[in-house]
Amino acid sequence: MSLLEKLGTTAAAALVGALALAGVPAPARAADAVPVLLCPFGCGPIAGDTILMNQLIKENAPVMLLPQETPGYMYNVREMGQNEGKWKTSVFATEDTLIQLAYSGGSEDMKEFLPEPVTIPWKLLYGEAWWGQGKFLATFDCSLKSLADLKGKRISLGLRGQSDWGVFSRLFLKTIAGITPDNTDIRHMTPAQLTQQLIDGATDAAVTPIGAEPTKTTFIVPGPVRQLEATGKKICYLGVSQADVDKVNAEFQTTFEWVELPPNTLPGQDQPLGIGFDKAFKAAHADFPEELAYKLVKSVGEIGPKMKELHALWGIWSPELMTCGLSEENTHPGAIRAYKELGWWDLRNKCDPMTYPKT
Repeated sequence: MSLLEKLGTTAAAALVGALALAGVPAPARAADAVPVLLCPFGCGPIAGDTILMNQLIKENAPVMLLPQETPGYMYNVREMGQNEGKWKTSVFATEDTLIQLAYSGGSEDMKEFLPEPVTIPWKLLYGEAWWGQGKFLATFDCSLKSLADLKGKRISLGLRGQSDWGVFSRLFLKTIAGITPDNTDIRHMTPAQLTQQLIDGATDAAVTPIGAEPTKTTFIVPGPVRQLEATGKKICYLGVSQADVDKVNAEFQTTFEWVELPPNTLPGQDQPLGIGFDKAFKAAHADFPEELAYKLVKSVGEIGPKMKELHALWGIWSPELMTCGLSEENTHPGAIRAYKELGWWDLRNKCDPMTYPKT
């Protein structure tokens, strides 16, 4: 089915018009359009995947991703789990730890964010980043030395539909320091709002982001961190220990990875900082067509080197990043075929594979 047939006349006309305004030519030939569920407006993947869409069109690729704004990765896994109509048509942004946590939906700790379990063994397509937000916090009050010092304070976190920003941060705070909305002023809001609250002094600490790649030697310092830096105030960070991350993993059957950031990785970070990381992927249901998965992964692999020069989020791109965490069991068959053609499938052996929780 062609792009225009999939979108419908009105939506297709709107897309072509938007591309024209952006200086991007309309597709020269029919392409398969694949909606991708992302995150709130303003998040990095929205901009990154919009540029990717433009480049796929310019390169006349056989497939095109259509970025869809959503309340976040936690929302994505719930929506995909409930809406079988998307299983054969859509892909979504997610993380290894989120797929694992979804199996605990409806539990005491998870029911606020995910009222029911989603026990679907989603199939991975490609890795796109390692994310650290939600597993450490930023503050301008350097008298605060640890997460435990935040009990009774004001904390700005992401939306409840966001995994790292909103959900993982709550789980880490509770599991490590016993901090909950019952004993602390916890506020859920968008990344832009929570960052501004910290800048304005309306809260004492806030989530802030950092990205990395499999070697953890190259890092992304996204816009919210730069906004904090631009205030000229000293930023201090509240990290976690290896034992803290192990405790969270034991509690939730997750595979967060502890990493110690070298000094000066983040602005104002003059000491090593322990944080947790997880792996972010594009994923799909097993029913997603094999040919579409193949076209998508092959196209992204081929265009990746060019994308490195076009958007900061893609600056960490590599074949190793795309394949890190994949295995014969957790990867979509169409994606495996693409990696074998690209000559990259053996690169997966450099990383431990994502695992599903025991049920």
